[in-house]
Amino acid sequence: MSIAETYGRELYEALRDRRTVAPLIARDASLTIDDAYAISLDFLSRRLKDGERVVGKKIGVTSKAVQDMLGVHQPDFGFLTDWMYVEGDIDIDAKALIAPRAEAEIAFILKDSLNGPGVTAADVIAATASIAPCFEIVDSRITDWKIGIVDTVADNASCGVFVLGKERIDPRGLDLPNLHVAVAKNGSPLSEGYGHAVQGDPAQAVAWLANTLGAHGVTLDAGDIILSGSLVPLAPAAKGDIFEMILGDGRRTLGHCVARFV
Repeated sequence: MSIAETYGRELYEALRDRRTVAPLIARDASLTIDDAYAISLDFLSRRLKDGERVVGKKIGVTSKAVQDMLGVHQPDFGFLTDWMYVEGDIDIDAKALIAPRAEAEIAFILKDSLNGPGVTAADVIAATASIAPCFEIVDSRITDWKIGIVDTVADNASCGVFVLGKERIDPRGLDLPNLHVAVAKNGSPLSEGYGHAVQGDPAQAVAWLANTLGAHGVTLDAGDIILSGSLVPLAPAAKGDIFEMILGDGRRTLGHCVARFV
């Protein structure tokens, strides 16, 4: 069994059994980023055999706030499946969440495919049908979130589930770097941030993703939901918590999203 198959199966079983495993890099210091992406793809393939379907991709660890919190100082990517898409309340037990953390993001919903290399932020806007406020609920199958870049990449960029707000917003004419998000937890203000927290521009972050995936032979496809990275520090979540985010442009509210944990 290859390295990718060994660790891919281990992470898949950890997800299904709702448990954690020791950091991969602590057990095998020879693992590279390329190994980690191969593990991630094997992990994904096992989920697809269960009947899950890819509905998008995500960028992780894009903002300095999140990099500093996790001690991981470069972006990564993962895959979104239909099983990870939550339209109502987030049932922590049903979704096998272990140590969930909520982060507020801008999601891009594509109408055209993007195939790197050479994709620009302008190409991303041209290919986008709409953007939406979003909560990604990150989670880790690595014990105590003791992750390095290899661990989080292998573990599907530490993704758990995600929730989209109802609004679908045309990004054309918007100043994406200066879009503002305010997050409240259980009715109290928690954090705020701006679009420029993710690589200076959320569209640029999506371009990075398209170009990085292109090197692995993967495209961003028409209809994909793309999570562009957290605009705020991620916050621990538990049963009973309610997170709300409001996305605006300084003059008006563009949309909101609620993540309610049950």
